Amino acid sequence: MSFEIMNVFSSLIQKQAVDEIVKCNDFTFRFGLTLSRQDAIELVETRTLSLKSNGRIEFGGGVVEKIIKEFCDSPYISMHNYVETLHELIEIFYFYKNETLDLISDDELIKFMKNSFDGKCQGSLALLSGRELEKMARNVRYGYAPDYSEDNEYDEEDEDGEY
Repeated sequence: MSFEIMNVFSSLIQKQAVDEIVKCNDFTFRFGLTLSRQDAIELVETRTLSLKSNGRIEFGGGVVEKIIKEFCDSPYISMHNYVETLHELIEIFYFYKNETLDLISDDELIKFMKNSFDGKCQGSLALLSGRELEKMARNVRYGYAPDYSEDNEYDEEDEDGEY
């Protein structure tokens, strides 16, 4: 394939990705969240850079749309932080796909991210990335369930206060 054909092919893939992200507005509108075409272009650029920086390739797509649809109902996301949060979530997603050695599916990772973001992290991307996902990735790499906690291993006291 010549360089020019590859560039045209790449441009078509990028355009399709932007169109798919913009279509998410039909779903997210009910939560008061929308993206402009320029926002979608920048999200595709973030995805491309995240893939490169993490040494990953991706066939097809849909991860950005899955993140958008999973997180749009979060009580911690509003129009004023929507686009910025999506950029960070995309970067976090690809980093932790590597950290989990691809042992969990995209959907499982996104669901874990959302549950942690809305739950223990209370909307903090720093806690999500620096604590919850780090713990989860370590668990997965060592063969434990993603939500495994050593706290569950210790015997609990009985009613008399004895172990």
